[in-house]
Amino acid sequence: MDAPAPSAARTLSPRLARTFARLATEGRKAFIPYITAGDPDLATTAAIMDALAAGGASVIELGVPFSDPMADGEVIQAAMLRSLAAGTTFTSVLALVRDFRARFDTPVVLFGYLNPLYRHGLERAARDAADAGADAFLVVDLPPEEAHELTTHLHRASLDFIALFTPTSSAERVRTIAAEASGFAYYVSMAGITGDALADLDEVERRVAEVRRLTGLPVAVGFGIRTPDDAARVALFADGVVVGSELVRALAAVPPSEAPALALAFTQRMRAAIDL
Repeated sequence: MDAPAPSAARTLSPRLARTFARLATEGRKAFIPYITAGDPDLATTAAIMDALAAGGASVIELGVPFSDPMADGEVIQAAMLRSLAAGTTFTSVLALVRDFRARFDTPVVLFGYLNPLYRHGLERAARDAADAGADAFLVVDLPPEEAHELTTHLHRASLDFIALFTPTSSAERVRTIAAEASGFAYYVSMAGITGDALADLDEVERRVAEVRRLTGLPVAVGFGIRTPDDAARVALFADGVVVGSELVRALAAVPPSEAPALALAFTQRMRAAIDL
């Protein structure tokens, strides 16, 4: 039996709902780049976000820096440390989103860890993020059994909770995670950390279909996608493609003044490969 088409019914953010509905109508897949807010500084991040949106990013994952990013490899860990050293805070990340929202309608997912949200206050974090124009949170270290502590506040603010699904998630576990998930599902392509090599795609394709069937959500695949060819192969079966470490690595290798142009060209290459 064919898997049911993913539904926008469980998407609370109007921007995310419109984005995935439009892509589905067009027969296209989402390109979702990740960058760390405040790396190397907030002004450069603002210019990079503009470039990503102008280049065709469907959704932007914006990393909120944290001192102990356990799910991230050395590239993103270093970016978060640079951001923290530059003085980036959760409040300044929200100001960045607010500034971006005045120019672009591209959805923004705040990607990070629970501690900064607890320090800000979960209810206040959800309210302030919605007021700034964010669309969703992805919280790496929040167990699904405890996710309601945050999702209660997110749902009141019409924000989505992007849940992570992994190769080790059983069907029962997928259902448990899906109970709090909305917006889209993020399938981690391997049991590892960001920046590792892409896993066997036949197995990834099988698991993506299973997660889509059990959640009813669009499924984006991340971890290990480095090249336009990687992105194109994943886009054959996934609803979205997430690229983080490779972009962060490339941005760190150039002067800040050159970062926006690099981000634009990077996005255009990935977008073109996904659209083939």
